[in-house]
Amino acid sequence: MAWIYLGLAGLLEIVWAYAMKLSDGFTRPLPSAVTLIAMIGSFGLLALAMRSLPLGTAYTIWTGIGAVGAFLVGIMVLGEQASAMRITAALLIMSGLVLMKLSSPA
Repeated sequence: MAWIYLGLAGLLEIVWAYAMKLSDGFTRPLPSAVTLIAMIGSFGLLALAMRSLPLGTAYTIWTGIGAVGAFLVGIMVLGEQASAMRITAALLIMSGLVLMKLSSPA
C-alpha cells in the first residue's frame, strides 16, 4: 500500500507544479487553490508512504516522479523544448528511480 500512496503523492506533485505555473505567481485564484490542495494531498500521501518506506527511498522517488512528470507536462502541454540533453537527463532520473525501487527492502 505504501507504494500506491507514494505513486499518488508523486502524481499530485505533478498536478501542483503545473497548477502553480498556471497560477501566475498565485495571482489567479483557481489554479492557486488547486496548487495548495494538491500540495496538501501530496505531502499527506508522502507521509503515509513514509510510515513503512525508508526516508531516502520515499523522498527520492516522490521528487523523481514530480521532476519527470513536470518535465513531460512542460513538453507536451506547455510546448517547452525537448532537446536530446533534456531527454537524456529525464531518462537518467528515471533510471535512478528504478534502481532506488529495486534496492528498497520494503
